[in-house]
Amino acid sequence: MSGDRPIVLAAIIGAHGLQGEVRLKLFTEDLGAYRALHGAGRSFTLKAIRPGPNGAVARFAEIGDRNAAEALRGTELSVPRSALPALAEGEYYHVDLIGLPCLVDGAPIGTAAMVEDFGAGDVLEIEKPDGKRFMVPVAQAVTIEPDRLLIDPEFVE
Repeated sequence: MSGDRPIVLAAIIGAHGLQGEVRLKLFTEDLGAYRALHGAGRSFTLKAIRPGPNGAVARFAEIGDRNAAEALRGTELSVPRSALPALAEGEYYHVDLIGLPCLVDGAPIGTAAMVEDFGAGDVLEIEKPDGKRFMVPVAQAVTIEPDRLLIDPEFVE
């Protein structure tokens, strides 16, 4: 499931102040756990992070002023998949499920396209070969294996 593809953890949404701080939209609960991030063909060293408008405000060693910060608006910041913490048995990262084949009773029905959490647990969106999509609740309908997802036939349209 893992590989070492880049995993986007945040995006720069603008500058904050005059000293080169940036406003971030976060896609993780703890960006502070990662000191080296990559984006726009560069590496960024996280020096400080705090809550801010629409996410967080961060200072990176490589961004020295407002103009440099503003020029990075829209930059996605990532880490290699191998930098993510190890998970306990039965836990998974949503990104590891995307792209896996989905099978019902051994027959392929589509590919995992997206995982959403609307508050009541994870929901898997499956794309059929014809491009149509449908959703199934992960906890009730999906058995996760390292290289595929087994879907309970009761939940298939």
